[in-house]
Amino acid sequence: MIQKPMDVLASFPVRKSKRQKQVFRDAVQSYAQSLGYQCNVEKGSFGSHNVVLGDPEKATFLVTAHYDTCAHLPIPNLITPCNFWTFLAYQLFVTAVMLLPPVALGILVGVAAQSFDIGYYVGYLFLLAVLVLMMFGPANKHNANDNTSGVVTVLEIAAALPEQLREKVCFVLFDLEEAGLVGSASYRAKHRNAIGSQVVLNLDCVGDGDYLLLVPTGKLKRNKAAVAFFKKHCVDCGEKSVTLRDKGFSIYPSDQVNFPYGIGICALRSSKLGLYMGRIHTNRDTILEEENVKILRNTLIAMIGDAAAK
Repeated sequence: MIQKPMDVLASFPVRKSKRQKQVFRDAVQSYAQSLGYQCNVEKGSFGSHNVVLGDPEKATFLVTAHYDTCAHLPIPNLITPCNFWTFLAYQLFVTAVMLLPPVALGILVGVAAQSFDIGYYVGYLFLLAVLVLMMFGPANKHNANDNTSGVVTVLEIAAALPEQLREKVCFVLFDLEEAGLVGSASYRAKHRNAIGSQVVLNLDCVGDGDYLLLVPTGKLKRNKAAVAFFKKHCVDCGEKSVTLRDKGFSIYPSDQVNFPYGIGICALRSSKLGLYMGRIHTNRDTILEEENVKILRNTLIAMIGDAAAK
């Protein structure tokens, strides 16, 4: 049962198995209905189920997050949205780490069997097993940031949104983001006509860090009026800040990339390498700062209200 959004962290910490997801979706539907929202579960590709609060065909804004839990990995998924070379270097490092064991095993088996073909197929099958474990392996039981934080923030905004603004917003919790943005791709296909003009505010890993970054898609970046509108609402909040990244390199791999006017929203820390996100996909993902949730709730509601007043 969900009585307030932060209950998700304690009551539904893992949402990976069919049973865990179903129990979570039922609780969200009950909570949404208690707030007065129309709530539906839409089936999509590969068994995905998206939770939709509001009218997806009439809304001006989609406020979204993925609710599925990632697999536990031995190393964190390091993301540096504004530093291309660090981003590239880490992706190459992860690729090398993934390839090294299958290649080594394939060589050893091939030498022992005196057969290149046997070594090749053993290495190939081992690599497939590694990829499957990365996406479908045992759940990471510690996922406060990825993406319980996004789910909590979506529900916080839904609960606090003034009644007169509700027809402007549809809230969507996507399934199977961790398997390759499957849920959001299914939603896009189902609502293709509506999404052409909607702004998607996608909350993914917003719980750990003082720099709340908004990363727009390329099409939105080129819309100067839209950029000016969103930047107007980006402010410093004491030790924390909300910033729109509209110039230079920026990439954030999440569901907003499936929509023409998407904005990925995340929380980042700062180092000599620039802004970064660590900890996720490991047992160190234990931080969900309620202050971040409150700042984003207030910022996004202000944006939606300002747009509605125009």
